[in-house]
Amino acid sequence: QVQLVESGGGLVQPGGSLRLSCAASGFTFSVYTMTWVRQAPGKGLEWVSAIKTGGGGTSYADSVKGRFTISRDNAKNTLYLQMNSLKPDDTAVYYCAKASGSSFDYWGQGTQVTVSS
Repeated sequence: QVQLVESGGGLVQPGGSLRLSCAASGFTFSVYTMTWVRQAPGKGLEWVSAIKTGGGGTSYADSVKGRFTISRDNAKNTLYLQMNSLKPDDTAVYYCAKASGSSFDYWGQGTQVTVSS
């Protein structure tokens, strides 16, 4: 079955960096667009970034553009999110998701990112 397992979250000071990983299994990872979404406390889901198959074609929410970088390693079936210059507003649970058309059909369990001094 499809499994997505995020890791790499934690507590970081403003201005710091974190690298999230998402290990995928149970499907042909290389042929699907993959995304990162997040949910801040008390708020709805926010799309963060997406990467098309083969690593080409990336897109970002305006709120993270220039600070976050999405990448993938199809040989390792792993999705990454490098997050730099983190702000308190980036505090959220981060999920990786497998794209299905204009939506998502599978999610991971999420990893908590807390940006605080």
